[in-house]
Amino acid sequence: MENNIVAKKKFGQNFLKDKSVLQKIVEAMPNNDNKIVEIGPGLGDLTKFLVDVKSVDAFEVDTDLCKVLQTKFEKEIATKQLHIHCGDVLTAWKSELIEESYDLVANLPYYIATNIILKALADPKCKNILVMVQLEVAEKFCANDGDKVFGSLSIITQSVGEAHIVVRVPPTAFEPQPKIDSAVFLIQKKSDRSDKDFEDMLRVAFTQPRKTLMKNLSSTYDKAMLQGIFEDLSLIQTVRPHQVSTNDYHQLYKLTRSLDGTRERTKR
Repeated sequence: MENNIVAKKKFGQNFLKDKSVLQKIVEAMPNNDNKIVEIGPGLGDLTKFLVDVKSVDAFEVDTDLCKVLQTKFEKEIATKQLHIHCGDVLTAWKSELIEESYDLVANLPYYIATNIILKALADPKCKNILVMVQLEVAEKFCANDGDKVFGSLSIITQSVGEAHIVVRVPPTAFEPQPKIDSAVFLIQKKSDRSDKDFEDMLRVAFTQPRKTLMKNLSSTYDKAMLQGIFEDLSLIQTVRPHQVSTNDYHQLYKLTRSLDGTRERTKR
């Protein structure tokens, strides 16, 4: 049955086949008693490694692959080492995906990777995120201020924990081969993503990344107020959005919130 499965473009399927990469993912897993959630298990190549070390809740949207997984892991399902959820994980995911503390460990489909990671950052039951995504996305989540790709995703991540790239992965590790490089990266959470107003401010700050931060923010906030805040934070008015630290963004946000009557309604 597995041999008849063809990767479906609509689900962004690229099956990870390189065993050395699979082993590196398992080795990078935080050492704890948390359950594992795997999203997009595909043909179960990573699942096979995961069920050897922990119990796994796997979410698969493709009904054909669900059948393959149910046959392939019949024993693990019977012993409750593996629980397969067939359906769209984003539909099932409310504020918490499962009732227990868990680590997200997955080779994520490219087309929903960013959305999945942001949901996991907000989920209080999710404690760590170890995922494979396209390299460009991994770099954005792991960037530091001053890096060209530093942006709202980097700041949201640094606001809740620490992130680093574990390993870069070439297209040859997959079947079929994608056209771009991938990367595995780890986010170790210390808190949860929860402040929508702060994230609204970040969207404004990075509206046009090549413009100055002052120019972007003054489209929504009072310019005279911003000039005073920049002076308080020792920020020059020509600073670009990617050159400002996560801590300064939080300070900037607090100061704009504290000055009553000067903050215009955020454009949504």
